[in-house]
Amino acid sequence: MQGVNNRISRWLHGRGFGVWHAPEYRLPFSAPGFDARRADFALWYLLERRAIGRKALRTPRRAEQQELARVHTPELLASLGRPETLARVFASDPHAFPVDQVMSSVRLACGATIDAAREVLRPVAHELGRRALNLFGGFHHAKPAVAGGFCAVNDVAIAVAAVRAEGFAGRVLVLDLDAHPPDGTAACLAADPSCWIGSLSCVSWGELYNVDETVLPFGSGDTQYLSALEALLARMPPGDLAFVCAGGDVLAGDPLGGLGLTLEGCRERDFLVLDALSRVPSVWLPAGGYTADAWRALAGSGLALGLRSRTPIAASYDPMAARFSYIARTLAPEKLGPGELEMDDVAEELGLAAERSHLLLGYYSAEGLEHALHVYGVLDALRRLGYGPFRMELESSGVGDSARLLDVPSGEPLIEVVLEKRSVAGSDMLYVHWLALRNPKATFSAPPLPGQNVPGLGLSREITEMLIRMAVRLGLDGLAMRPS
Repeated sequence: MQGVNNRISRWLHGRGFGVWHAPEYRLPFSAPGFDARRADFALWYLLERRAIGRKALRTPRRAEQQELARVHTPELLASLGRPETLARVFASDPHAFPVDQVMSSVRLACGATIDAAREVLRPVAHELGRRALNLFGGFHHAKPAVAGGFCAVNDVAIAVAAVRAEGFAGRVLVLDLDAHPPDGTAACLAADPSCWIGSLSCVSWGELYNVDETVLPFGSGDTQYLSALEALLARMPPGDLAFVCAGGDVLAGDPLGGLGLTLEGCRERDFLVLDALSRVPSVWLPAGGYTADAWRALAGSGLALGLRSRTPIAASYDPMAARFSYIARTLAPEKLGPGELEMDDVAEELGLAAERSHLLLGYYSAEGLEHALHVYGVLDALRRLGYGPFRMELESSGVGDSARLLDVPSGEPLIEVVLEKRSVAGSDMLYVHWLALRNPKATFSAPPLPGQNVPGLGLSREITEMLIRMAVRLGLDGLAMRPS
């Protein structure tokens, strides 16, 4: 029934609402406090709850170099091809930093912000205040000649320059509701007299040119924040195009934030802005967010924009578990292991084959496991780290069955697991004797764990969910692991 209600609300409130997303929005590295899955989690939730339909999804394109060059200096753009530059921007280790993949993600986000602005400006007679949500963007710290603070380039300024080049002369509103000031956006748009920037944060980095800036006390919660936002919106002039940086780092407990909003307060923030911009075409961007709930703030913006819904996202909801459960239901058994009558069986009966290929736990073929890693998105994540093609090897070990995913060019094992069906405390469990996720191209940014000779892949949650789905498919009661 909830799904039907959401479809009705989407029809009433979500017309003209586009959502921009690409799998490449997941950055191929780990940064302190940053969950690279934020865009994926928000998208999966919005689709599952029918806050958006498939027709609302837009595929980003990579922003062209000439589009970036309207805002940024040649020296900055050239430096973004060097690992040490991007590693500094994203607070990461420069050794083997995946420059091309990271810049592909950034340029996709920029292309989406540009095209979202173009889309919402397109005249449609029966729709006022068209809205777009780009699930990656709001890079507000990048200045014309300087990148930093997780911002390689400034997608808002690049989008403004793009529509200006195409003849748009209206007033642009930039409402920056990240926990940090829009220093980069102010610098990039300083020469545009028809831009207004409003900021609500909890830190001052000095006076910003042409910014209506409100700096709240550290730890300010919902009441104080929303009151200040109402005052800022009352001062906001009329506009013809708006960009909203709806930062998730305003949540209480954010390690890089400093404010104290609840998820409910974030949603009310979005409603206040949505009402203030009811007749203004607007592009919404996630900006910062570094807690486990940052994706909930982003998905909440989608619920407000698509359904005008204040329904909270349940604290128990796990987007990855829900997504992997859905994929598992769509995976046919014959895709994972041999069918009832394979040619190997026939050949063996005729004496033409000495032995059948080994099956993991008597069920999964090597090809089936590789197919599963593909549909769950693991192989794509590995490719973005610079690996592939792959080969899966299965064999019996002394304590169970082992599976090993190899990177063919290097011969390096990337994923190794040793499994056994075992009774634990009276329950039939999928017992994990050994699990190793290896990224041999990376270097350690922290002391290694005992026995760890290379860093991990950042895919432990995905692999654990796959093992849980495996236990369910085999009719077992659960998953048990041996602590190392």
